[in-house]
Amino acid sequence: MEIATGTLVLFLVILPVLSFLYASVGHGGASGYLALMALFSFPNETMKQTALLLNLFVAGVAFYHYQKAGHFRKDLFWPFAMASIPAAFLGGMTQLDPNLYKKVLGVLLIFAVARMLWQKTEKQDPTKSIKFIQAFVLGALVGFFSGLIGIGGGIILTPIILLLHWGNMKEAAAVSALFIWVNSAAGIIGQFTSGVELYPISALMVVIAVLGGLAGSYLGSQRWNNRVLEYALATVLITASVKLLLF
Repeated sequence: MEIATGTLVLFLVILPVLSFLYASVGHGGASGYLALMALFSFPNETMKQTALLLNLFVAGVAFYHYQKAGHFRKDLFWPFAMASIPAAFLGGMTQLDPNLYKKVLGVLLIFAVARMLWQKTEKQDPTKSIKFIQAFVLGALVGFFSGLIGIGGGIILTPIILLLHWGNMKEAAAVSALFIWVNSAAGIIGQFTSGVELYPISALMVVIAVLGGLAGSYLGSQRWNNRVLEYALATVLITASVKLLLF
């Protein structure tokens, strides 16, 4: 991976800011890492596995804090996870043409922006009972697409839970964090099965991202209102999406 030293240092400075912001809302941050790597012109062949690796660790610490705060619901997690794990593995084994990869990723980031700018009313709607078959099918679709692109799927799963009124914001964040973790694990195993490799710098990236994720998930799960953080993330994703789709 040939990246100028100055560019790499700047990347490593921004990385924990992203992991901090994403973890604060219960996400691993793969879409943000992919956006950042695209902006810094990382090679396409390194992006998916690197994003999944960072996702694995940051989503793990995010889940720890949200679960510790009492927001995790097993009944909401398992129907999605049962289908998503094998689907993410298959998606991780699938290779995309580099140009198509950029376009698909650009569209995905626009979806992420829409999710983060989606306004919830102050009055919470009553939580409805989860429909197992519907959740199973949705989990399979989200899992495959997550493994294909190199994300954990939280930016897709969270709005699904909220839109279907299957859980509140904190519950959706807790479930999404563990969902991201299992999908990232399955996706990266699928990547390794296809013969991809990680670079030595990946270990340093993990350490830096985890430090940001620890702080963000603690504050997000127990202290902060996440709305302002979502606007900050949306700015990053819009910038990266424009670059991917137009250049």
